[in-house]
Amino acid sequence: MGLMVDTSTIAGLIHARQDDENVGILSADGDLTHSRVVELAAQRGTWLAKNRLPGPFHIAVLSDNSVEYLLWLEAAALVGACVVGANTTHRGDELARDLAHTECQLLITSPSYSPLVAGLDLGPALGTVHEDNQRVLTLGSDGFYENLLPFEGARASDLPSDDISASTLGYLLFTSGTSGAPKAVKCSQGRLAMISGIVAQMYALTPDDVCYAAMPLFHSNALMAGWGPSLAGASAVAVPSTERFSASGFLPDVRRFGVTYFNYVGKPLSYILATAQQDDDAKNTLRQCFGNEAAPDDIDRFAQRFGCAVAEAYGSSEGGANVARTPDSPPGALGRAPEGTLVLDPETGAECPPAQFDESGRLLNAEACIGELVSLSGGQSFEGYWQNEEAMEARLRDGYYWTGDLAYRDEAGFFYFAGRDHDWMRVDGENFAAAPIERILQRHDDIVIAAVYAVPDETVGDQPMTAVEYAKDPKDFNPEAFSEFLSHQEDLGTKWAPKYIRVMSTLPKTATSKVIKKSLRAERWNTPERVWWRPTKDLSYVLLSPEEAVQLNELVQDRVL
Repeated sequence: MGLMVDTSTIAGLIHARQDDENVGILSADGDLTHSRVVELAAQRGTWLAKNRLPGPFHIAVLSDNSVEYLLWLEAAALVGACVVGANTTHRGDELARDLAHTECQLLITSPSYSPLVAGLDLGPALGTVHEDNQRVLTLGSDGFYENLLPFEGARASDLPSDDISASTLGYLLFTSGTSGAPKAVKCSQGRLAMISGIVAQMYALTPDDVCYAAMPLFHSNALMAGWGPSLAGASAVAVPSTERFSASGFLPDVRRFGVTYFNYVGKPLSYILATAQQDDDAKNTLRQCFGNEAAPDDIDRFAQRFGCAVAEAYGSSEGGANVARTPDSPPGALGRAPEGTLVLDPETGAECPPAQFDESGRLLNAEACIGELVSLSGGQSFEGYWQNEEAMEARLRDGYYWTGDLAYRDEAGFFYFAGRDHDWMRVDGENFAAAPIERILQRHDDIVIAAVYAVPDETVGDQPMTAVEYAKDPKDFNPEAFSEFLSHQEDLGTKWAPKYIRVMSTLPKTATSKVIKKSLRAERWNTPERVWWRPTKDLSYVLLSPEEAVQLNELVQDRVL
């Protein structure tokens, strides 16, 4: 009779690997078996338990995707601590606010990131960070090994676990903050274990699989689509050789570690596809990719180039709504959603009518059909935000869960993503969203990523502006060729052509490669890069001069987006 595995908690999934001699972690420094991983996690968990203070048992981890990060994730689960993944792209007051707000009482940081917190006041439990602060542990330091040495040989089965249940808070996950201030989403061990089991079953993860942990471990996608499912499937985890996502290092790592499964969020597929193609790219071990927010064309190109399946699903860190892509989903569609998922007008609460398309696929009724994606169930799996009632009230209104994402639905019931609620713009009296325009612009051979956002019109309303990450030297951008490209896009709405084009070598992004639009919106046309614009309504673009930029600033100075 086999060992009974408690699949209701992450701690239970870890305990099940205590005597497993299969490989658990692969890295540039070598391999660790599952049993060794659990032993090292138990050592760290014992230290956590010994250093626990009264109050929320929250520990912060500030590091890239290292073997140590994986060990501390397991350690925290074994003793019922909540991991607060510190966003490695945050700095100064923003980083201090994250850790103080979430009431962290211990901080685990890598040497490369410890200077970011030096001198910062991280709240009552952690205090001010300095060399003698015993609540801060720097990975690889002399103090690090001295602290852990007394607990060498600890066993997970010896750790007290009576207080750990499915409802035990396991993670505080900051939303990405690409459009506004981030919020800490609560995720219990039970919720992560449930999601992990579903994903592992969907993609048939087994002990023979190797999951590539390239997305930052502070992000919900890394836990819910990667690390958690690897535990549920008893699979191995491969740490990137650079300990972070690298487009150029992706395929070498896949081959080096025998990666079979890769999860992503945002634009990683676009960046990998932008690397030089080789005739033997499909000769690799990769069989399945799973993520969200990839461009539809990129999904097909990636699957063909690397010889693997690519599946997409819509979901948020909060878990209040989900949409799953099905085999019959039309190009560009997210897929179908459970009953009770609707697109509602955020002002009136009325259901938006189905999307209408012409024979070339152009969306005809964007103003009417685009609304906010809403779950009538009230977000039963949404466990709330940490100490943020205002954000809770914005998500749960009238008994419904409002995602904050714009969407539309066709007559067959397929949902389409239209951007965040910040991505809505009003041009010449017509409302539309950014995402459909971005999908069109990214068909251009030389555009790696396109971000579309609203900037003020000279008189009233908005105008669409795009910042594009150009595959070539931005100085080689050809406005005539771009105009010609736009003229051949039959599904481009009559008011969707960007008024302004900012051509960049790279766009500002979060650690998960999501474009940070709020900084682009704030800068508008006041940029170090050249900006092209359409002074008239035709598709002819000319270079925006410094004098014209000053005039535009004067015209819109009293208006705030």
